[in-house]
Amino acid sequence: MTKRPLLLVDSASLYFRAYFGIPESAAQAPDGSPVNAVRGFLDMVAQLIRTRRPDRIVCALDYDWRPAWRVKLIPSYKAHRLAPGGGPSTEVVPDNLEAQVPLILEVLAAVGIPAIGAKGYEADDVIGTLATTQPGPVEVASGDRDLFQLIDDQKPVRLLYCGRGVGKLEDCDNAAVEAKYGVPAAGYADFAALRGDPSDGLPGVAGVGDKTAARLISRYGTLDAMLAALDDPKSGFAPGLRGKLDGARDYLAVAPTVVKVARDVELPAVDPALPAAPADGDKLLALAEKWNLAGPCRRLVDAISNAG
Repeated sequence: MTKRPLLLVDSASLYFRAYFGIPESAAQAPDGSPVNAVRGFLDMVAQLIRTRRPDRIVCALDYDWRPAWRVKLIPSYKAHRLAPGGGPSTEVVPDNLEAQVPLILEVLAAVGIPAIGAKGYEADDVIGTLATTQPGPVEVASGDRDLFQLIDDQKPVRLLYCGRGVGKLEDCDNAAVEAKYGVPAAGYADFAALRGDPSDGLPGVAGVGDKTAARLISRYGTLDAMLAALDDPKSGFAPGLRGKLDGARDYLAVAPTVVKVARDVELPAVDPALPAAPADGDKLLALAEKWNLAGPCRRLVDAISNAG
């Protein structure tokens, strides 16, 4: 019998998608407060449980979406997403979404689904640590391309890429990454560092795009090996490319640390076992009634009840 997976949910990735995918007017509490992010998030988690049938689940949280240690290395990291005048760690988040996040956590607690983060780290790092330290198989649900680097066919670890929504998720293994980007999953972080990623404020190497980055990683395996070859005048780099890479040495020395997901974060103890029934049924019922969430709460409870 095939072992059932540990499902790791990139919470922010899903609730941002839910907030912008469902109009506020379409999901409101009795007092008129929008609950569109909550409703959409709960329905996405329910669908993932129903279709992937995990026996373990953890929702990962961004305790620090822009860690200082990453910003110190690359100051532009996620700088375009900073709220004007809000300080170095204040992200632009719609007020009506920010107000719903605590409610999402209340519902998850009442259901019995753990949601954890770590001070100074992003949800990606929580996911990377759990994917590395917990028994497989592991499935990661996220719309964040950085998490392609976690794919491991041996364990296995797969990425359920939700770029087009949970209903159209892409179940990605190493072959999928190679087909899409021309590099193995293990080389994705170095590939991303080379070509850059505007969505994360990573500049990349000027003049090096997807094809050149993929060719370099395919040829040398890692950035370290590529830089070592760059020091060899007989290595065969075209003069123009050699100049571009040589001029970006300072950036390339720190970019991998920023792009690579941490895998050794100290996390709180957690029981990832999927609950067979809500941990606090009375609390869940009260939340469902207060916030007009009876439908999504029922669908989530049905999903966990039938997952066994």
